[in-house]
Amino acid sequence: MKTIPVSLLLCGLIALAPVAWGKILLPSGATQSAAADNAVAGPRRVPARVLPVPGDVSKQLQALIRAPYPANVLTPPPNTNEAWAALDKQFNMDWSKTLAELRKSLKVSVEPATIAGVKAYIVTPAALPSSNRNRLLVHLHGGGFVAGGGEAATTEAIVMAGIGGFRVISIDYRMPPQAPFPAALDDALTVWEALAQTVKPQNMAIFGASAGGGLALATVLRAKDEGLPLPAAVAALTPWSDLNKVGDSYYANEYVDNMLVTWDGWLAASAQLYANGHDLKDPYLSPVYGDFKNFPPTILTAGTRDLFLSNTVRVHRNMRRAGVFADLNVYEGMSHGQFAGPDVPESREIFEEIARFFDARLGQ
Repeated sequence: MKTIPVSLLLCGLIALAPVAWGKILLPSGATQSAAADNAVAGPRRVPARVLPVPGDVSKQLQALIRAPYPANVLTPPPNTNEAWAALDKQFNMDWSKTLAELRKSLKVSVEPATIAGVKAYIVTPAALPSSNRNRLLVHLHGGGFVAGGGEAATTEAIVMAGIGGFRVISIDYRMPPQAPFPAALDDALTVWEALAQTVKPQNMAIFGASAGGGLALATVLRAKDEGLPLPAAVAALTPWSDLNKVGDSYYANEYVDNMLVTWDGWLAASAQLYANGHDLKDPYLSPVYGDFKNFPPTILTAGTRDLFLSNTVRVHRNMRRAGVFADLNVYEGMSHGQFAGPDVPESREIFEEIARFFDARLGQ
């Protein structure tokens, strides 16, 4: 029997593709409409679609994924300084019971402190491993730079202390409307400088999520620019690294992310309130535009449905281009910040990953 050359077989398949494969892969309806809408080069137009809840994530995360949008996320943002200030106060009140339960379940204590004139909290696990006694983490909270202060600032610090076994200083930095940019950055740098005089910088790391993740990156960028000692490692969880609506996931995950939902509205207003007239491309506001040369090793975390996925990915690529060791972790189905609860397996996994990353890089 004569053997048919593989090259001819492939050519035959390719020749048949428009007829045979087209009938299979191009059904009527949405697919043909999408093909027509994208027949010429330009912005991608997608048909209305329903995204199923992923079946290969934990049941706890599935519950978060199928949850409705937050109650007020699509309402107009505050339009007075008093209303913005009330927002942070309400946020803190809403979190008080949750934080008490979180401290108890993770066996963590929280004490208020003042470091170089800046409000902070000292977060300590009941069982501090001997390997971590000379180590310290510095934490910067999220909340869009306009909320999450007071005790609410300690949420991720409690989880990190409880799961990772680290002592954490959580900075309760000043926020607008009373104290816009660069107040938060000034507070973070002030605390960092003070701590670096009492604890070896090579024994410390800085971490934060969302606005806190962006602020953590900006703090290290500024410390580097000013010739200050740098931490041994950094963790930025879904960092708000570009305050403007720049990045693919701001569009691709719009109304898919069931936490932030969209940049338009609250996020845009928070960015402008915090920036206080400064250019949003200032690297100390949007650290994705910073110079990452000689930046410490960094672990970055986001989710596939996260509005800030591109914020995270773009920082990772810029770090790699600068020669920085950067570890990118993206979690299936996760929207923005769906990792604060230690009862969610993926959440525990995230903080365990960060703890291992720190443990491998911090001195003793």
